[in-house]
Amino acid sequence: MKINDRNARRMMDKMGIAQKEIPDVEEVIIRTRTKDLVIAGATVSEVNFQGNRIFQVAGEVEEVAKEQKKFSDEDILLVQQQANVTREKAVAALDQSDGEVAKAILRLTS
Repeated sequence: MKINDRNARRMMDKMGIAQKEIPDVEEVIIRTRTKDLVIAGATVSEVNFQGNRIFQVAGEVEEVAKEQKKFSDEDILLVQQQANVTREKAVAALDQSDGEVAKAILRLTS
């Protein structure tokens, strides 16, 4: 049994599902910890179902690796010693403080 578009829309309306296309989308960027997924020329549809908004994205995907920030071992060690934290916490604080040692220490100690 085939369902035409009109019948499909009626069924979706009965179930409380609303779908609309978002106009004029140029690109969609999905950011992860290690890379960005850039979807150029994207078509995006928004589906609203019982108060939940779901987005459907289609287009050409390009993966872009993120540049990892590097801090000197001396800076990391100084933050570790001054704030009495692990290396991981010191690196995270330096990352959040754009590499500024004093800000990183203040962030961890206050």
